[in-house]
Amino acid sequence: MGPDNVALAIFDLDHTLLSGDSDHAWGQFLVDRGLVDPAVHQRRNDHFYEQYKAGCLDIHEYLEFAMRPLTEYDADRMHSERETFLNERIEPLITEKARDLIRHHEERGDTLLIITATNGFVTYPVADRLGIAHIIAPHPEVIDGKYTGKTVGIPSFQEGKVTRLQAWMEEHGHEMTGSYFYSDSHNDLPLLKLVDHPVAVDPDPTLLASAEAQGWPVISLRDSD
Repeated sequence: MGPDNVALAIFDLDHTLLSGDSDHAWGQFLVDRGLVDPAVHQRRNDHFYEQYKAGCLDIHEYLEFAMRPLTEYDADRMHSERETFLNERIEPLITEKARDLIRHHEERGDTLLIITATNGFVTYPVADRLGIAHIIAPHPEVIDGKYTGKTVGIPSFQEGKVTRLQAWMEEHGHEMTGSYFYSDSHNDLPLLKLVDHPVAVDPDPTLLASAEAQGWPVISLRDSD
């Protein structure tokens, strides 16, 4: 199972532990703060988001787009902007139900892991705020203290989530026995099919149909109105 028979509890981030999309929200934040050309950036941000929902996102093209603003300002400025973003845009997306689920797995003694296709510049500090020590995300390349606009390694998207998870498990001495994976998206079906306990969270229509066909639990982490 893993170190001392500890099970893995794996979480998607956007629309799963968060009640929105951190990647899209970051793009909107950049527009609102005047850090990018509003018409061009918002149009492309929305375009990629629709591709993602449709299951046809070119992840390499998207990451190049998403990382480019980091090359146009110094790192200290962008880290300061990110802190504002986390406080203003991310905190409201963390529901009590999500915190309760995290707490449930902590109390079980499971190892908690976020795996997301959203770049680590945005998601590493989100994991910190959720109290989850382990995260797999596209890793931003930094050379001489500057973001290059590139990411390192295989993007953790669709089948890439499986590839990255397998490498992570080998590094940390974990196995899939007893594992959970929570996700909202049909893009995560490759990994959902591998874990012992797949759970659909506020799923998109394609994932909902698949979950119902295979008898997977379907839950909501959205707070009631």
